[in-house]
Amino acid sequence: MSVDANLVKQPGVAGLFYPAEAESCAGQVEACLKAALPNRTAAKVIVAPHAGYIYSGAVAATAYAPLRARRDEIKRVILLGPNHRVGFRGVALSTAERWATPLGGIPVDLDAVARLRGLPDVIVADAAFAEEHSLEVHLPFLQSVLGEFSLVPMLVGDAAPETVAQVLAECWGGPETLIVVSSDLSHFHDYDTASKLDGAAAQAIELLRPDLLRDEQACGNRPLRGLMLEARRRDLRATALDVRNSGDTQGNRDRVVGYGSFAFEYAEGAQLPEHLRRSLLDAAIASIRYGIQHGKEPGVTLRNVERPLISMRATFVTLTLDGQLRGCIGSVVPNRPLVLDVVSNAYKAAFADRRFQPLTAAELDRLDVEVSILSHQRAIPFDSEKALLAALRPDRDGLVIADGDRRALFLPKVWHTLPHAQHFLLQLKRKAGMADDHWSDAFQATRFTTETFSRHFG
Repeated sequence: MSVDANLVKQPGVAGLFYPAEAESCAGQVEACLKAALPNRTAAKVIVAPHAGYIYSGAVAATAYAPLRARRDEIKRVILLGPNHRVGFRGVALSTAERWATPLGGIPVDLDAVARLRGLPDVIVADAAFAEEHSLEVHLPFLQSVLGEFSLVPMLVGDAAPETVAQVLAECWGGPETLIVVSSDLSHFHDYDTASKLDGAAAQAIELLRPDLLRDEQACGNRPLRGLMLEARRRDLRATALDVRNSGDTQGNRDRVVGYGSFAFEYAEGAQLPEHLRRSLLDAAIASIRYGIQHGKEPGVTLRNVERPLISMRATFVTLTLDGQLRGCIGSVVPNRPLVLDVVSNAYKAAFADRRFQPLTAAELDRLDVEVSILSHQRAIPFDSEKALLAALRPDRDGLVIADGDRRALFLPKVWHTLPHAQHFLLQLKRKAGMADDHWSDAFQATRFTTETFSRHFG
């Protein structure tokens, strides 16, 4: 079916940000994909930069490369980016029914656009799209890694995070829908300043903390803040895949622009590659050995550490001796890089769990070490203990309860020994120092999920 030429969004920055000729464009995208860092995430959402390909193409490609394995699954792309040229309030759609690039045309999902037009603060503003590059530069990447797909392109102007989150919720979809958020990081600082700003931005994104992301740290800060809100609600886990700047990619370090690629996965299904799991278990075991030998927690440097191991994560380390608990210490919320959290919690589980005597060298050969990576906590809505019990998901939910200064946590693995929700909650109350029948209007409960893996100490 033909589309009226007036309803086709023609390329605005082909020949400037990326090649205008099809063969050259395809070749440059492929070169970027070959330069991508290893990455096997199964992302529901990716964040990628939108500078010229010679500057940020390889960073963007690290987010795009794994999508080739899902080219038959992904049939729709929701694409959000910041406006650089035309100011407006809210989230903007265009009237285009097709977007053209040197690699061909992409149909717009007109049904989704029609639904979005009914939301508050969503407008139609074709002028904002005319020469805007933040969306267009992503299209050749998408065309290269996916099969046939439809597009829902949106520009985010002066919009509250809640507005963006509502837009995302409306078109979230299932595994057939990929969400792409377009953003560069800091702009026009010297290399060292940019590296610090971009590192802080990456941490804010991994923590899903929109309040920590400052305007000057990302030109796409508005779509990013909305994404973080919705990602937390849906239990996603964000991982920085590659964070560099133009000083790394093009050499001049006096005045650079920062770039980052990120993957947002459903936390319950997210998994580190096996070699990184082994690295974390090695780090936990080394921490315990160091404690046995030196009587203190080891210091750790982060030089030459693979990027996922410095993601901001909360972890628990559980030690068992002949199948019986021997120590368990962890972090309730993420506050430091993953590998540092594991090293510290392993040491404390071995030597600082007040329920047990410090671990001895004679016990090491009988010890098993387990690492659990926690998702972000999400509040459970309830108005009675009965409603809370009904909301719990056995074998899936970790649970934190709190009332005043009393607080306690169970990991999901506790369901193995307390399989009934009523007993699970009862024992957690006792752990928190609450009476069995304790209840109050101030009682709070949050859930989380974990990625858990283990091995014998030897």
